[in-house]
Amino acid sequence: MPDPVSDTQPMRKIIHVDMDCYYAAIEMRDDPSLQNHPIAVGGSPDRRGVIATCNYEARSYGVRSAMPSAYARRLCPGLIIVPPNFDKYRHDSKVIRDIFAQYTDLIEPLSLDEAYLDVTDCTEYKGSATYIAQAIRYQIFEKLQLTASAGVAPNKFLAKIASDWNKPNGQFVLTPDEVEGFVERLPVNKIHGVGKKTAEKFQRMGIETCKELREVDLLTLSKTFGSFGQRLYELSRGIDNRKVITHYPRKSLSVENTYDQDLVTLEECLEELPHLLQTLKRRVARSGVGAPVNKLFAKLKFNDFTATTVERTSFGINDDLFYELMEEGFYRREKSVRLLGIGVRFQASESTNFIQLPLEYSDLDDDFG
Repeated sequence: MPDPVSDTQPMRKIIHVDMDCYYAAIEMRDDPSLQNHPIAVGGSPDRRGVIATCNYEARSYGVRSAMPSAYARRLCPGLIIVPPNFDKYRHDSKVIRDIFAQYTDLIEPLSLDEAYLDVTDCTEYKGSATYIAQAIRYQIFEKLQLTASAGVAPNKFLAKIASDWNKPNGQFVLTPDEVEGFVERLPVNKIHGVGKKTAEKFQRMGIETCKELREVDLLTLSKTFGSFGQRLYELSRGIDNRKVITHYPRKSLSVENTYDQDLVTLEECLEELPHLLQTLKRRVARSGVGAPVNKLFAKLKFNDFTATTVERTSFGINDDLFYELMEEGFYRREKSVRLLGIGVRFQASESTNFIQLPLEYSDLDDDFG
């Protein structure tokens, strides 16, 4: 019986470039007095801010991205929290993108500070992806005094893992001949998409490495992990045939706000809706998405940090429906609310790219390195 997953894939040269502590690194570059101190970029602890990213000194205290600033300050009392300056971050990101474009047109940006590059057809440095990655990192440092890490591999899955292997300011290369042995030894929790629940299932099954995962047949994986089972079967064998995609159609757009004081009643929540609606409509109009809106959703995060999302089919933005969604969400918990969000989903297409735009910091959903 033929193997259900073909292990034949095009011999590509993929580079994953990931800037080191990007926002924090820019702030330390522009203000040398911040160097050698634990610093983070994010919102104020007094206003329920969130950490966007932090340097390695802060990480040694347990500070992480997406952590509430107040909690980060408790972990690291000496933490310096700098408000973000997205104009600077976008400017430097464009410089980095222009460097990438010297080597290939096949660039898939994942955020301001991270991207895949397909350099299979690049003739620079005699086509050596290793030297191309080194040149890119050198140029970024020369122009911006920022360091980047890179992973070089035959596919996106392995390139992303490799870029994290020698962080910060390093690179790791996986040649086709090295893939088999590398993946066999790879811990399953390194597979992208393996979260807490999946990791717990692996633990119950006694699976720690991809070699052990390979011993589980596809049918069992599908029954245990649903649609993710097929992906696990492939990735445990180092198979990833995804192409570098230069453009994703936007599928969803939302706005949200974390409040300085909890919203205690439904009425207080509903009073915030007009401002959220105004911002959402403005951003939908500016987004340039041609696909029609086909769903609306509301998100509430409560004072115990649990959250719920309610959504309904809708042809276009319907203000009254948002009020109904907010009410239903509130009565699922009937607790004080710390965060409200609303959003739209556009008509389905082949690719998915969820864009979340917080009201205060429009790029806090980036994946920080």
